[in-house]
Amino acid sequence: MRTLLGAALAAGLLVLPAAAVAKDGVRLTPDKAAKLRNAGAEVLFWNQAERDANFPTMERLFPGDTVAASAHPRPLPDGTPLALGPGDPAGAYMAANNVAGLLVLQHGKVRLERYARGFSRTGRWTSFSVAKSLTSTLVGAAIADGFIASVDDPVSRYIPELTGAGYDGVTIRQVLTMTSGVRWNEDYTDPKSDVARMLTEPPPAGIDQTVAYMRTLPREAEPGTKWVYKTGETNLIGVLVARATGKSLAAYAAEKIWQPYGMEQPLFWMVDSGGGNIGGCCLSASLRDYARIGQFVLDGGVAGGRKVVPNGWFAAATHGEADTGAPGYGYGYQWWTNPDASFDARGIFGQMIHIDPARGLVVAMVSAWPRATDPALSEARRLFLARISAALDAGR
Repeated sequence: MRTLLGAALAAGLLVLPAAAVAKDGVRLTPDKAAKLRNAGAEVLFWNQAERDANFPTMERLFPGDTVAASAHPRPLPDGTPLALGPGDPAGAYMAANNVAGLLVLQHGKVRLERYARGFSRTGRWTSFSVAKSLTSTLVGAAIADGFIASVDDPVSRYIPELTGAGYDGVTIRQVLTMTSGVRWNEDYTDPKSDVARMLTEPPPAGIDQTVAYMRTLPREAEPGTKWVYKTGETNLIGVLVARATGKSLAAYAAEKIWQPYGMEQPLFWMVDSGGGNIGGCCLSASLRDYARIGQFVLDGGVAGGRKVVPNGWFAAATHGEADTGAPGYGYGYQWWTNPDASFDARGIFGQMIHIDPARGLVVAMVSAWPRATDPALSEARRLFLARISAALDAGR
């Protein structure tokens, strides 16, 4: 996302409490901040060569935190190779849609794994808004740990600076489902949009940048009645988790998921200008670890033999609580829901974790689409996922 990335370039460097988390990425001097912020604002307009070069190396451009790989990586054993039909349908789809990595996992076994565009098993690729689904999962972890009482608590209980603002009386659930009723403009092409302004305007001294901006927004609908996609609200969820737990998102993710579940490569998570991880964007992981995130969800949120989230968390989180305007499709706790009860974590430029509990299926995909969003590219992906499901149903 254009301005999230630009603002992240101006971030300070924060010392984190978890030994498994280290600082990574560029270090900025004040005289370079403006230039780098402008460079970050061009992310949506990088050409194809720049996307191919930068999506797997975001830590070279932006500041952030690195979570160490697990000392005991979770195995992903080989399963029966998936037969999608004559020729090479997977290779053709990847070539036509600028896909750099594709992994199909069924019942925890690898049925298909392919790389392209110079990417490999040992590399990391940026996620953009796939991060939203991991951030929402950390809310569940914070509830299980007793840091947050309930998703029906008002968000202002944990972020008191929101008292008296448009978010006064809005519940955590309503922020998770983006149904707060607070007015928001997510138009990336409009320099006056909320998403363009929220992390570039300097906050008052002592106030978190996300909170400072979000508390200025007016309410346009009753909470719970209108869905509007708002990256700012996921950033607010990140602040909520950090406030409630006393830990950064990266540190809490390391403790609850990355280390105990056995991720095999380090995780990089960018930070904003206040040094906090950007809840709505910008973590980088390996393709196999994106697939492991999906398997963690299929496993009910158990890592290292412990239940990380409350019982029933993912059933609630992946229920289409909000109507997005497309029949059969919805939005849960930062998960996109589909008519067949599958659900997705999705990011711009073609990033995805697709999870289908009925088939025990996880499809992880990282891409460098030529455009951030495109109905034709989305439809091609939907049809390819349908082809995978049909092959599984046919026993191939």
